[in-house]
Amino acid sequence: MLREDAVAMRSDSVRIAHQLYADALEAAADDETRAEALEGLGHVAHRSGRPREALRLFEDSLRLSGKEPWDRLELAEPIGRSYAAVGEIDRATTIFLQCVRSAKAEGGRAAQVRFASLLSYALTDQGKFEEAEYALEDVLEAGAESNDPRLSALVEWAQARLRGEQGRTEVAVEHARAALELLKPTDHTKFLATTHELLASLYNDLGRAEEALDLLRDGWPLLISSGTPLQVAHYRIEEARALAALGQTEGAAAVAMRVVAQLDGTHPGDAGRAYILLGEIFDRLGDVARARQLYETGIGLLTKQGPSRYLASAYRRLAELFEAEYRTEDAIAVLKRALSIQATVESTIDTA
Repeated sequence: MLREDAVAMRSDSVRIAHQLYADALEAAADDETRAEALEGLGHVAHRSGRPREALRLFEDSLRLSGKEPWDRLELAEPIGRSYAAVGEIDRATTIFLQCVRSAKAEGGRAAQVRFASLLSYALTDQGKFEEAEYALEDVLEAGAESNDPRLSALVEWAQARLRGEQGRTEVAVEHARAALELLKPTDHTKFLATTHELLASLYNDLGRAEEALDLLRDGWPLLISSGTPLQVAHYRIEEARALAALGQTEGAAAVAMRVVAQLDGTHPGDAGRAYILLGEIFDRLGDVARARQLYETGIGLLTKQGPSRYLASAYRRLAELFEAEYRTEDAIAVLKRALSIQATVESTIDTA
């Protein structure tokens, strides 16, 4: 299992930053200074994995400054990600869409790639694959013939993310590998670490668990220097998936349980995946009642984010469990939901 090192969001630098911004807020004599201090505290909360607190601080800052998130592109990404983290993906989508429009109007190629990528991710998480394809077109257009490796990697990442969610895993792997090669010579540590996790996730989907673990272990030292709690959770979900596939059920269950505890009411999609993974593990151990409870909890969380391959898979596994219990009608009803969701997920593949 990956080492339990203290990650950067718990480091002295984050605590110092919090104290400095708190002191600045207390001493602030005007709204502009208060807004700056509140925004700084919001960035600290976001970086530390507290999205609800981050949203409150960011929103207070914006109210004082009289601006919208898309008026402040440096603030738009963390506030959009924070909305997504608490399940308000529609709000995140609106912010990212407005930022794409602002970037286009100002001719900012890098900002357009960045926010069109974020928009594509948010739409993908909602199962809005056709709209995600349009956002991806913006990414490809703005990033065409770029000499910036980070920008080019973002283009590859956006394609890998959407194709992976559509079930076109081999195509997604090609794009993820391309992103990894682009980033290796750079000092974009966090981006490189998350690309290790993306490729590991795709390898897990293909049943290549040992390769997935190797990638995660290679990326872990990069992650602990700059990762957020959500990024750590993503790593651990993929670690647990790989361990489960290799038959290391105890280790996989321990990792997945830590993820559930860490997410604690935020990031419903990721928490849902962790619950489904735990359901699979208890299903293998023969604890049917516990497995069913975990599947149903995971499905409830995943449903909030719209159709996805994870949700379709979860319904299929629940149907298999009902069938094993001779609950034929329940199995058929759940399997119909799985097939309906899978059809939605696959609806854009032929036109992509």
